[in-house]
Amino acid sequence: MSAHRAILLFDVDGTLTLPRQNITDDMKAFLQKVHTQIPLAVVGGSDLPKIVEQLGGTLEKVQTEFDFVFSENGLVGFHGTKQLPVEALNTALGEERLQEVIDFCLNYISNIKLPIKRGTFIEYRKGMLNVSPIGRNCSQAERDDFVLYDEKEKIREKFVDELRARFSKYDLQFSIGGQISIDVFPIGWDKTYCLKHLTSHFDRIHFFGDKTSKGGNDYEIFEHEATIGHTVTSPEDTVKQVEKVLQEMNSN
Repeated sequence: MSAHRAILLFDVDGTLTLPRQNITDDMKAFLQKVHTQIPLAVVGGSDLPKIVEQLGGTLEKVQTEFDFVFSENGLVGFHGTKQLPVEALNTALGEERLQEVIDFCLNYISNIKLPIKRGTFIEYRKGMLNVSPIGRNCSQAERDDFVLYDEKEKIREKFVDELRARFSKYDLQFSIGGQISIDVFPIGWDKTYCLKHLTSHFDRIHFFGDKTSKGGNDYEIFEHEATIGHTVTSPEDTVKQVEKVLQEMNSN
């Protein structure tokens, strides 16, 4: 793969799919058509099985639809079928500090008053902790209710402020991710991590994401000097913006 080429890089939740929903047949067909014109990549904060599930197939199928597949912000990634080097949170942070963060989160969550709580409040992934005040076992309806409650009460925003204050010396980053959670990972392990695998191949990286405001988990990669950032509001908006980018490329 030569340099001086463009690639389209997509977030998953809110960009290619509705949050935690599977990709639609229409979106899959659109991407397959686009893929005949330009390389495609996908980067999500979720672990690999969740991303594969959302993109509607097996890992082998997803690897044919995208040239690069990055899960956990790129800490676990593939170039075609070749797995890229894997990083681990417990190795980078150390078990003692990792448990300190986990204990703090569990204690903080125990003192939050919410309309409901479910289960799996902390999910350990290779490259991050995913922390959810309501718990990842909530139903879709409960998830939707939490989104409205969080918009009003700023539950996750306040949680992030506390985490930043408590662990300011640990070189950790705290980002509001998806609809119900917070991502915790070493500084530099945000979605920009995946760029190290792309910049040697491409000189134009168009990134499409919905959480591009400061504090969102698309912000750093959206703002990065190596990317051309596009803020989208829905999968339908992603289609419109991709079509616009391709039109501009073809007219140049």
